[in-house]
Amino acid sequence: MPGCSLWLLPPGSSPLYTTLTTLITSTLPSLLPSESPSFAPHLTLTSDIPPSVYSTSTSPQAWLDALPLPAASSVRVRFTDLCTHDAFFRRCFLQVAPGNGVEELAGVARKWGVEGREDGEGRVEGWLGGYMPHVSLRYGNVPMDEERMEVVRRAVGEAGVKLGEEGIGWEGGVVWLVPTDRPIGEWKPIAVREL
Repeated sequence: MPGCSLWLLPPGSSPLYTTLTTLITSTLPSLLPSESPSFAPHLTLTSDIPPSVYSTSTSPQAWLDALPLPAASSVRVRFTDLCTHDAFFRRCFLQVAPGNGVEELAGVARKWGVEGREDGEGRVEGWLGGYMPHVSLRYGNVPMDEERMEVVRRAVGEAGVKLGEEGIGWEGGVVWLVPTDRPIGEWKPIAVREL
């Protein structure tokens, strides 16, 4: 992924942050050993933000602080299902319910980070049509067959993560600006902002 990405993470004080981190870094790797790297639990808001966008400010932090992000109370992340796709970054993930302010937040991120805040509104609307909010649990090239998905489903349930109508999630969160053009092990935020 060239450039940076904007991620939304659960609040650090949230029990869900700890639960997801444990699933990603410890539980699932021990149950399904493979080359899946560890990463922070996050929902990608947008990617491919060129450095030229945030380097026009005095710092990446100043750029992130200037974004017109919605209030924490208007963004609610809720998990609906456990899914797999034939894509490295979506090998196994928790699908996020549409609405609840997530698309609005992603639209702001896309407009200011990629499309250009002055003239990007139409392109952002088109991009949002294909946006699929999710929280990955596994990256990798190893396909997730039914047996492997059942192992993950059981681990997710045992960790207390409920899916569907009563799905758990979080409100608000923390936005990270992350250089995702680096190796996954080097994905650390260069700017952080709480909603």
